[in-house]
Amino acid sequence: MLINCAAYQNGKKLGDIRKEQIHEYLNRPGCFVWVALREGTPEELAEMQKEFGLHELAVEDASQGHQRPKLEEYGDSLFAVVHTVEVADGELNVGEISIFVGRNYVLSVRNRAREGFSEVRARCEREPHLLKLGAGFVLYALIDTVVDRYFPVLEDLESELEQVERLIFSGAPARENIERLYGLKQKLMELKHAAGPLQETVGKLHGGRVPEVCLGTQEYFRDVYDHLLRINQMIDSLRDMVTTAISVNLSLITMQESETVKRLASYAALVAVPTMIAGIYGMNFKHMPELGWVFGYPMAIALMVAIDGYLFYRFRKAGWL
Repeated sequence: MLINCAAYQNGKKLGDIRKEQIHEYLNRPGCFVWVALREGTPEELAEMQKEFGLHELAVEDASQGHQRPKLEEYGDSLFAVVHTVEVADGELNVGEISIFVGRNYVLSVRNRAREGFSEVRARCEREPHLLKLGAGFVLYALIDTVVDRYFPVLEDLESELEQVERLIFSGAPARENIERLYGLKQKLMELKHAAGPLQETVGKLHGGRVPEVCLGTQEYFRDVYDHLLRINQMIDSLRDMVTTAISVNLSLITMQESETVKRLASYAALVAVPTMIAGIYGMNFKHMPELGWVFGYPMAIALMVAIDGYLFYRFRKAGWL
């Protein structure tokens, strides 16, 4: 679906145009065309390929989707793939944006991403002195917006981890806690798969040999790189905290099992003493002096109670009961 198609010259919007008019603006000096597609069909991509002269391999990647975040050069044009990450009903929704950038055009194809980029276009149009830098600045604005949207996702995951940590020490079922922690670890991995390769990609746009279409925007891409560096460090820290939380949860399970074993051992000892005494006098030997003693029975009962009382006192003092 075609979302928007507009022409810009010297940082100012000339107006929305029809896709059939694109070729009329491509050769104007200081002019570029910005086209946005959502869930672009092969037919639409074929039309854009014809208008902009897109490389067939890049068009194939955009058509198939499910690409790793990357940046590829085809002559004097760029093809970038960026992953969007959104929170929907407690789950992460990973989308994909394919961006074609040339000297006089920008084409973005959004797939599986719910949130659009209309505010990016509005922001660029409010800053004509920056939009004057051309298609490279639009590429920066799109990537910068995607990266900025990673921060709220990280905050949600951090809050989720804090909630699980409270549940761990509140006596919640250990199995449920581990399931939540592993689910959180999986979400962090998905976010890492989006932000990690993107950091490497953006690094190519501000240092070393910078593509021609991005000349003049290196400092902007360096700012995005710094954000991605911070995001990846936060992801790594959260993953370490999740691993620590899993270890703590397993340690608490072991401690609970140990407490249960000690409690059972204490009760077993309390039962063993009367059983031992009763077993001795239940052997039915003919010559057992105590069997004929008048106070034999009460003395045996008193001995059982006394020993069990002493053991109970010692177990309670040791914290086993």
